[in-house]
Amino acid sequence: MEPTQLDTIQNKIFSVRGVQVMLDSDLAILYETETKFINRAVKRNQLRFPEAFAFQLTESE
Repeated sequence: MEPTQLDTIQNKIFSVRGVQVMLDSDLAILYETETKFINRAVKRNQLRFPEAFAFQLTESE
C-alpha cells in the first residue's frame, strides 16, 4: 500500500518536551523550499512564532 501525503506528514511529527513538533528541514521539504528560508521567516516574524511553537532543540533532544 502506497503511503498518502497525510501519512508522510504524520510520520514527520515528533513529540518533544511534551508537544508535537516538526523539524525545520521537514517543513522545508513540505513547502518545497530551503531550510534557511524557513528559519529566516521565523526569525523575522518572532511575534508569530512564540517559543512554545518554534524552539531550538538541545544536543540531547
